Amino acid sequence: MRSLLFTWLFLMQFVAVFFEVDVVLVSGQCQTDQLGLLLQLKNRLNFSSTLSVKLVKWNQGPDCCSWDGVRCDTGGYVTSLDLSNEGISNGIDNSSSLFHLQHLQSLNLAYNRFSSVFPSGFDKLANLRNLNLSNAGFTGQIPLEISRMTRLVTLDLSVSVLLGSSLKLENPNLGMLIQNLKELKYLYLDGVNISAQGKEWCQALSSSLPKLQVLSMSSCYLSGPIDSSFSKLRKISREILQVLTLKTLDLSYNPSLEGYFKEFPAASSLETLVLSDTSFGGNLPESIGNLGRLTRIELAGCNFNGSIPNTIANLTQLISVDLSSNCFSGPIPSFSSAKNLRELNLAHNQLTGSILSTNWSLLSKLVSIDLRNNSLNGTLPPSLFGMPSLQRIHLLQNHFTGGLNKPSELAASLLNTLDLGDNKLAGPFPLFTFQLRSLKILVLSSNNFSGQVNLSSFQQLMNLSSLDLSYNSFLINASGIDAAMLPQFGTLKLASCKVRVFPDFLFEQSVIRYLDLSANQIDGEIPRWIWNIGSLTYLNLSHNFLVNLHEPLRGLSSAQYLLVLDLHSNRLQGQLPSFPPSATYLDYSSNNFCSVIPVNFGDYLSTAQFISLSNNHLHGSIPKSICNATQLSVLDLSNNLLNGTFPQCLTGMESLRVLNLGGNILNGIISDAFSSNCSARTVDLNGNHLEGKIPRSLANCTVLEVLDFGNNRISYIFPCHLENVSSLRVLVLRSNNLHGQIGCPVENYQIVLKTWKAMVDGETELRQLRFEVMPLSSFYYQDAITVTMKGLELQLVKILNVFTSVDFSGNNRQGTVPEVMGELRALYFLNLSHNALTGPIPSSLGNLRQLESLDLSSNNLTGEIPQHLSNLNFLSVLNLSNNQLIGEIPTSNQFQTFSNDSFYGNKGLCGFPLKKNVEAVATPQTTIRIIEPISTGISQAPNWDLFLAWQLLFFHSCSGRDGGFGITIVLMVFSSSFFLS
Repeated sequence: MRSLLFTWLFLMQFVAVFFEVDVVLVSGQCQTDQLGLLLQLKNRLNFSSTLSVKLVKWNQGPDCCSWDGVRCDTGGYVTSLDLSNEGISNGIDNSSSLFHLQHLQSLNLAYNRFSSVFPSGFDKLANLRNLNLSNAGFTGQIPLEISRMTRLVTLDLSVSVLLGSSLKLENPNLGMLIQNLKELKYLYLDGVNISAQGKEWCQALSSSLPKLQVLSMSSCYLSGPIDSSFSKLRKISREILQVLTLKTLDLSYNPSLEGYFKEFPAASSLETLVLSDTSFGGNLPESIGNLGRLTRIELAGCNFNGSIPNTIANLTQLISVDLSSNCFSGPIPSFSSAKNLRELNLAHNQLTGSILSTNWSLLSKLVSIDLRNNSLNGTLPPSLFGMPSLQRIHLLQNHFTGGLNKPSELAASLLNTLDLGDNKLAGPFPLFTFQLRSLKILVLSSNNFSGQVNLSSFQQLMNLSSLDLSYNSFLINASGIDAAMLPQFGTLKLASCKVRVFPDFLFEQSVIRYLDLSANQIDGEIPRWIWNIGSLTYLNLSHNFLVNLHEPLRGLSSAQYLLVLDLHSNRLQGQLPSFPPSATYLDYSSNNFCSVIPVNFGDYLSTAQFISLSNNHLHGSIPKSICNATQLSVLDLSNNLLNGTFPQCLTGMESLRVLNLGGNILNGIISDAFSSNCSARTVDLNGNHLEGKIPRSLANCTVLEVLDFGNNRISYIFPCHLENVSSLRVLVLRSNNLHGQIGCPVENYQIVLKTWKAMVDGETELRQLRFEVMPLSSFYYQDAITVTMKGLELQLVKILNVFTSVDFSGNNRQGTVPEVMGELRALYFLNLSHNALTGPIPSSLGNLRQLESLDLSSNNLTGEIPQHLSNLNFLSVLNLSNNQLIGEIPTSNQFQTFSNDSFYGNKGLCGFPLKKNVEAVATPQTTIRIIEPISTGISQAPNWDLFLAWQLLFFHSCSGRDGGFGITIVLMVFSSSFFLS
């Protein structure tokens, strides 16, 4: 969305156009016929008398040339008519008297509400030079008659996407519209659906508009690349930005539009360059320093990379710079010479180094600086916080260090937003912030600040509406506060601030909507008054020591706005509480609730998208009413004592992305009714008593990543019907009654495994096996798995895809290990143990270069251990015990790390580490199963909800992964943001 600054620049430019084309502003006495035409026009127009400031005054005096919005030439003929922003809703068609004003040179009907098809009578205005119909409300096809207005210098037909109006250029298309407009210099078609390829629209513009200076075509559904024909605008140039006469170029919000920059000419007239949200990319050339007249450059949301050229320091006229959301790297160049700079946005890149290259004190007009989500480091200059015009500082998620020192000048500070969250800043609370009287938003979260913070001091900042001190080493002192003297917070985040009780001052907070007291030391009962403060939409009390919640939330009118309620990881007990009526996100997991789930459970969840009741002591059956929650994206009831049959309606819920009922006592069959629009990414039913077959309709879940039916009573062969689920990366079918060979009938035998592309191809970077629960939110869901290694079972919170895995163990699989298994190159865990497999170990398993755990134990495998397995440099766990293998164990460095337990029970094996007379011991296993997807909790990123997890640490040499692995298991306390980062 364009800021007021850009709106102002546009209006000034448009005014300049009017002066350039010499519209006569000197008025003579109004001609009688002109007066009649204007009155007739007014009488036919439907307009708002409350919005109108011009039409409502017409009729006052006989001289129409003196009316607001009307200008005449010396002969008394109307030459300029401005009826913009008059609230006109109807009254102009092809017979309108407007089209009889033959002397009209300038017409402005912008920002009205016509809501009718585009009239075709404008070509009757033969002398018109400036036509502004932007956001006038006309809809449909732009008529061909516009192309006959050959004297047009300025044409503005732009439409704001936000206003919902729609104009299109199909027949005529863009080429037909402008083919005769040889005098056109200024063309604005923003928001008009042109839907043209680069060659088509470039050739149309280059062949028809030789005098073009300003081109604005954002959100036009253009695609690229930019055609070389565009060079004809300047006869001899080869690239679009070498057009010397071009002053403004705006092609933003055309995501399919491609292109790159070669060189910028030294004599360029370019003042505005806007290509945001296109597919332009590549490097910015050093010659960008040639654009000496440039005042505005916006390349946000493109594909640019490399460094930002130091020559940008030559652009002394810059007012606005937005290079955010690209892949720029390296240091930030100096902007010290851009004395008029007001907006600087370099957020969401890969920039490094300090920000001291710019002398910030010289930029006295700077209003906003946004450098968030980079890798910038070093200290912050005190002068940054004392700049006289600066209103917004966003430095979130960098690596800045040191303390915050007081600037020399603060008295006149206009700073209203200071966001320094998620850095490495240290020292005491910066007391100078209490002198920033305009401050509305203060974020210091996720740093290394320490010391006591007296909340009473914030009474000096009465404009403060959002405060976030979470995840530092602060000790919050909330005692001795006159609650009436504190500012009224809309957002208050005090997570992990050593808070021991609910602060009393909250009782007086009447407008608070977002409250986070998670990861503190609050115990006892949740007070009843907490539900009555402000208009809470978000409440996070997770990771405390709370034991009681007595209030029936459904009956509280004050809880009607509560969208997000997170109470997970406390000690809450007793009956499962009711749910807020408008809740979208509910997390009651990891408590001690002990009750049945109410029969009408789902009837009160019409808006719910996330529900987690996992890790409690809930019993009884799952009520069928849960399927009335038709918006559900995540349902996690795992690790309870729920029994009864599997709710058949659950498989038909199209919105469900995670279904986790694992670790219960459910029985019956799994319904074969997964929707054709299935959006499931995780289905976990592990550890129940389910029977029957693997549903064929699971093939409809084409984005499925995790499927865990382990530890049930399912009888089936191989799930060949999942061959088109290419996203599958975790498949756990262990400990069931599966039989037959691994693979499909002969004709498809080699194909089905290869179609699981997520296992075959892998990824060059480890990605997070999580997803956003709600769009435009910070609510994420992720999986956890359990690994049993030689008798030690541990739970691993898995965010990354390092556990891409297949587990068919503990069944009655027969036949050989398929050679095609070696195609699953992204596998980290493979467990085929405790089956009836025969034949040799395929040497193709040596191609699984990512493999860290391989368990083929307790089968009837024969032959030698393939030497090719020596290539598995990351293999940390190997179990080939209790087979019929023969020959010498490979002697590679990796095999030297395995103990006797990995090979015993194979009478024909010899070599290290086997010894003579080895006594039999219990058979070790390596098993994998999904047991509990863990909610990260809910908080603004970065998310720092604490939890205990067994963590598997892989140690390897700094020179790369080829140095081999060892495994160490340690019990550690982590925050989820540690994993997320």
